[in-house]
Amino acid sequence: MTIRRRSAIATVVAGLALAAGFSLPVAAQSAEARFQAFVQRFKPEAVKAGVSPALYDRAFRGLKVDQEAIDKSNTQLEFKQSIAVYIDTQVSDTRIANGKANAARYADFLARIERVYGVDRYVVLAVWGMETNYGASMGGHNVIEALATLACCGSRRPEFFRRELVAALQILQQGNVAPENMIGSWAGAMGQTQFMPTSFKAYAADGDGDGKRDIWGSTEDALASTANYLKKHGWKSGVGWGREVAGGAGGAKLFLPGGPNGPAFLTTSNYRVIKRYNNADSYALAVAHLSDRIRGGGPIRTPWPNHDKPLDEPGRMELQALLARRGFDVGEPDGKIGPATRNAIIAYQRANGLLPDGYASVSLLRRMKTGR
Repeated sequence: MTIRRRSAIATVVAGLALAAGFSLPVAAQSAEARFQAFVQRFKPEAVKAGVSPALYDRAFRGLKVDQEAIDKSNTQLEFKQSIAVYIDTQVSDTRIANGKANAARYADFLARIERVYGVDRYVVLAVWGMETNYGASMGGHNVIEALATLACCGSRRPEFFRRELVAALQILQQGNVAPENMIGSWAGAMGQTQFMPTSFKAYAADGDGDGKRDIWGSTEDALASTANYLKKHGWKSGVGWGREVAGGAGGAKLFLPGGPNGPAFLTTSNYRVIKRYNNADSYALAVAHLSDRIRGGGPIRTPWPNHDKPLDEPGRMELQALLARRGFDVGEPDGKIGPATRNAIIAYQRANGLLPDGYASVSLLRRMKTGR
């Protein structure tokens, strides 16, 4: 569903509710009123920053408060995946295969940006794969709508989002993308490689030579921008991110994410550059490992301690059916572990005294089938 259509539907629903004598929830009324007041109040600040009044009005036309952005900004995660689970789920066979296909599809262009920026093409591909599944999942939020919501009424960091909103409007003013095509995450990360607006202004590149920096519609621009970002943050050409080593190997940069009995990695400064994109070790190691797998490398050799393998698609379908049969809401069983299934797993685990990690594992399916 397009953003404009979503806004239009919300408007119609609200109008019908009011016409029928119903009122919207007080919190929703309050957030919407604050949003619209903010839009009017913020305009002089945007104009002062070089945004034309006409562009400002066009960018905000028909927009409403983004309730999902409010909800997610105020939600604390109830659990964290182990790094082993994260690597298994993120560096999936499908993501590896799609990465190899894109490596072949964009081979000439990737070779060119590797020469220009000195950044490993497979790391650039891996960032793209991790951020949006190679451009397939850019977030679906109108960036202006999400940032304005977080700046006015849904964040513990309103000033941060005000700065990002100004930057996003300046990007529109420069003509890089039309307002309706400025798509991103609920937090305002944009395009195929999820740049925040201020990062876009500093590091986005015109990879296809058309005079625009379009990280939404141009894969070449998105990949060149990522390479430029990594280069500007200190990527050293000709140096890998690191490698898996035997557990007893020494070295000041030895990384033991699973403890002394798990895999060991000897990392370089380039691993820390990957962390400038996302500071979580789980993310950085997933990017690094995915880049190796796209290149043709094998899986991590050393087993993760006490690690349970994830289910394949038939196993996930069976697990969803068992959860539904026991009264846990998984939505429509489809073999995909989305938020509804993950919440159902957590509810089942809590009801049975298990660690509520939300992980669809072989042992969880076995327990549900056998009771042990």
